[in-house]
Amino acid sequence: MLIKKPSDCPSRHSNTLRSLVQGLALLSIALPTLSGAAIGDHPAHRSYMGQLALDVDATDVAHRVVHVHETITHPELENGVLTLAYPKWLPGNHSPTGPIERLAGIRFRSNGRLLNWTRNPVDINVFHVTVGTATAVDVDFDYLSPTSTKIGKVEISDDITTLKWQECVLYPLQVTTRDIPVSVQVTLPGDYAFATALEAAEPPKGGVVRFKTTDLETLIDSPLYSGRYSKSFDLSENTNASSPPVTLHVFADKPAGLNLTDAQLKAHRQLVSQASKLFGAHHYKHYDFLLTLSDEVQHIGLEHHQSSEDGTSFDTFTNWDKSITERDLLGHEYTHSWNGKFRRPADLWTPNYQQPMQDSLLWVYEGQTQYWGHVLTARSGLSTQSQAIEALALTAAYYDQQQGRQWRPLEDTTNDPVIGYRKPRSWSDWQRAEDYYSEGQLIWLEVDTIIRSESHQRASLDDFARKFFGIEDGKITATTYYLQDVVRTLNEVVPFTWDQFFQDRVYTANAPAPLRGIEQAGYRLVYNNEPNAMIRSEDRDSAHISFRYSLGVNIDKHGKIKDVAWNGLAYKLGFIEGMDIVAVNGETYSTEKLETVIKASLHEPKSVELIVKNNDHYRVVRFDYEGGLKIPHLERIKDRPDVLADIFKAK
Repeated sequence: MLIKKPSDCPSRHSNTLRSLVQGLALLSIALPTLSGAAIGDHPAHRSYMGQLALDVDATDVAHRVVHVHETITHPELENGVLTLAYPKWLPGNHSPTGPIERLAGIRFRSNGRLLNWTRNPVDINVFHVTVGTATAVDVDFDYLSPTSTKIGKVEISDDITTLKWQECVLYPLQVTTRDIPVSVQVTLPGDYAFATALEAAEPPKGGVVRFKTTDLETLIDSPLYSGRYSKSFDLSENTNASSPPVTLHVFADKPAGLNLTDAQLKAHRQLVSQASKLFGAHHYKHYDFLLTLSDEVQHIGLEHHQSSEDGTSFDTFTNWDKSITERDLLGHEYTHSWNGKFRRPADLWTPNYQQPMQDSLLWVYEGQTQYWGHVLTARSGLSTQSQAIEALALTAAYYDQQQGRQWRPLEDTTNDPVIGYRKPRSWSDWQRAEDYYSEGQLIWLEVDTIIRSESHQRASLDDFARKFFGIEDGKITATTYYLQDVVRTLNEVVPFTWDQFFQDRVYTANAPAPLRGIEQAGYRLVYNNEPNAMIRSEDRDSAHISFRYSLGVNIDKHGKIKDVAWNGLAYKLGFIEGMDIVAVNGETYSTEKLETVIKASLHEPKSVELIVKNNDHYRVVRFDYEGGLKIPHLERIKDRPDVLADIFKAK
């Protein structure tokens, strides 16, 4: 680029030139950071010369604001510039979701003097601070937690505060995160209890908690939950004194939500026991389930090595019979301590939080975890075998009819966390989303049945789990793997053409839905008018009624269309998401009325007339329908062993 000398430029451009020169001066400071290495692609694995001290004030519950003060002593500088990053690629999210937009009031000081800073033009989560020769830098900023669901997932309510340390820290990029020492202090409302996998340095005083110095990787992997109403329950294995302790910490909107029955606690203790029997090793010093029971704070499931963030409805335990679909949450996140946190795909481990993750093996990381989460939920008694089978029927039916499988292979859905992280979609059935979870579950069921068949029932996927995840007992840091490691271990359990198997199931589009595992387990997928308990529970949770397998549409209780199956009946009738059904056969819409009409069509066609509304436009839709509700179930195949019963049986 040719830059004219001042004498060559008309006077009216002098301000522009001055801005350009100033910009180049700032750019000269940032130039070293524009290479991939300088913005954190290749941090060193060595001891960091400095130390971070983090002081987090979480007492401003009314405004949902967390005030952060951070001191960096003996910072490592480059030409007098300190480079700090706000975590961007977050573990467990598999995507660059670090909420940089929620930071405000950022100030850097040294000896009380305000320091100049600029943001990196390539990575907006990176800051360059001109500090000169300072031996300590103070950082202050506010984290503005969402005040409503319109802003984002609610993390703080009047009675519960969930803290994620990655939202409360800026960190240096020169070394890997596991080499950065951090000391942490947090101030909570005085009447709040708290729980975290971090170890306290001393008993809390007046709401102030100090934790033992740890490394940044461990800190960010150890969120803190706190609240006014809480209880903790010991889930440790009573029969194995050598097993590390496991605790369920529950935080609720009100005290009434904390009333767990003896039977519920027994099932949760069995979850811990069954996982130990499955994997045969532990990769935590202690494990802490952090569970919110709330209709205000986000419902969440996020894995960590020695804890998990879990959130369900306030009445999960007090209305136990209606919370079936929420019961596999803890089993899924607990499994991640072995699958995902300890054994981790190589391209999902990064030395810091600015280096992009690659998600190609999420169908192992999440798919097999989805499988074990459902299996352990059944083995522990958190669900019955019949409930586990009904849940499997819903998963099978969805992929039996999903149109997007025609063009998009399962492996490509592992890119979905980056393409559009759980954003609403107009045609989710055609676009596909994070199918590596549940379609992955079906694939791993098939793997399990193949192992059982090929070994003449002498081996199962349990053996793979112990050989692959149950190694190096007591190790907490990640051990990475590649697909060939998975295939090799499977062949050690039972020789088979696993490479071709995964090529057909994972990497090929327009392949048949992976239902062979269900058939090899002694069942077949059928559709009829009989109720599926899991659908009823799902309807309760998400406030919609599923006519997906009959009309090809999901409708909420008020008649609003929530989702339309691509190329299904509703699609062909011109329905789209967001429409309202206002009348059924001449009467005001209700779920019961539409359900009655569709059920009556099981053996003979029925005429259906719907009045639908799209914004200010109304139209009448008439059609004949036959086939009933087409509710999915798994039906036993005569003369075949009931392998599912053995899979779901407690060990």
